Amino acid sequence: MNEAPPDQRSAPRIDMHVHMVGNGVAGSGGWLRLKGWHRWLAGFMLRQLGVPATALEGDLETIYAEHLGKLVRESSMDAVVLLAHERVHDPDGTPREDLGSMFVPNDVVLRLAKRFPEFLPGVSIHPARPDALDELERCLEGGAVLMKCLPNCQNIDFSDRRYEAFWKRMAEARLPLLAHTGGEHTVPVINAALADPRLLRFPLECGVTVIAAHCATKSGAFDRDHFEAWVAMLREFPNLYGDISAMVSLNRCGHLRDCLREEILPRILHGSDFPVPVFGHRMWLQGWIDRATFHRCQSIRNSLERDWQFKRALGFPEEIATRPGRLLRLRH
Repeated sequence: MNEAPPDQRSAPRIDMHVHMVGNGVAGSGGWLRLKGWHRWLAGFMLRQLGVPATALEGDLETIYAEHLGKLVRESSMDAVVLLAHERVHDPDGTPREDLGSMFVPNDVVLRLAKRFPEFLPGVSIHPARPDALDELERCLEGGAVLMKCLPNCQNIDFSDRRYEAFWKRMAEARLPLLAHTGGEHTVPVINAALADPRLLRFPLECGVTVIAAHCATKSGAFDRDHFEAWVAMLREFPNLYGDISAMVSLNRCGHLRDCLREEILPRILHGSDFPVPVFGHRMWLQGWIDRATFHRCQSIRNSLERDWQFKRALGFPEEIATRPGRLLRLRH
């Protein structure tokens, strides 16, 4: 489905927000603990991808990685940033094994990136960990292209001054921070206040290139909308960006067309938030695209490609997918 082969483009197309999912059955050290709504949602996501929900009980990491690699190869993307998922920690760095629904160790994505040329490793490190700097160095050596955190779900206050050395080392190594901003309902929230993009001010001041995932939009009807606060920060910090991951959805697309605004678009990066389902119904119902375009895009079985084609149909340019390559810590 590639619109143009890589050798005819100035830079590779990269989906810079794709989650790794696993259950640790094969001995990776990770785990998946789903209850109630989250268990139903996980099964629904897998079925949307063409993976049977029974995979939740098998070697999910292998099944998922193989399927994802195939989807990337059959899509317009040349690569995806595959994201690890850190555990919840207390502010003193104590891991909370009793909280959270999943843990994907950094070694999982570092290892898969060596096996699959389509995968770029995005690691996840809670900066309160006693070994945070050591783990950061290990991941840098292993080829990490960015570091991803969900502050409201992993209990990370980005403004905590104790993390200064961590942020400065990231800035020195030119390792971007992909930080979840705005509402969240796919994994349990520990502290909703930590989703405020204004807490990103400290790492930005330390020189870190920061990407606000979802552009600080709301995910649920009762979430606070931080979009305009993030837009105001764009004017102040040239090292701040946003990704439009999960924004082709019924619940988060409210500001998707706003991201085409002249003052915002140069800071926008493409991300899908795979395996979050891609539904463009609201885009059609609000009159942003016509019915024929909606049906053409929604009928695409490959959800990575479906997400990309909806964004292209709305008017997002090629550059949102090639721009990540200029920000990520790519060794080549």
